[in-house]
Amino acid sequence: MLQITPQHRLLFSIEPADFRAGIDRLAAVCRQKLATDPLTGTVFICTNKKRTAVKLLVYDGTGFWLCQKRFSAGKLKWWPSTAQQATDLRSIELVIMLQQGNPRAANVPDDWRRLSHSLP
Repeated sequence: MLQITPQHRLLFSIEPADFRAGIDRLAAVCRQKLATDPLTGTVFICTNKKRTAVKLLVYDGTGFWLCQKRFSAGKLKWWPSTAQQATDLRSIELVIMLQQGNPRAANVPDDWRRLSHSLP
């Protein structure tokens, strides 16, 4: 089972991908266009030109996972349009985006924060 955690690095492809592509071709896109080794455990996320579907590619140490979500009604409501937006996204924001939400409009707390405690 694939689980995306706050420790995962997310890498979004701003440009649409050819969804006829399988694991090998998407891994080549990661190497050539995104300049990242797909064997690092980074989660690569791409969408098609119409934004009616999203693909996630990740290597878990024993093999590649290729997951696709096709939206049953409409298209993806939000997608990063700049490299800065794509770099700043966190795993919880990816989940929000995949559920047709806008992660920039969600008020999500930081993944990790120091808890203050008082000693008795």
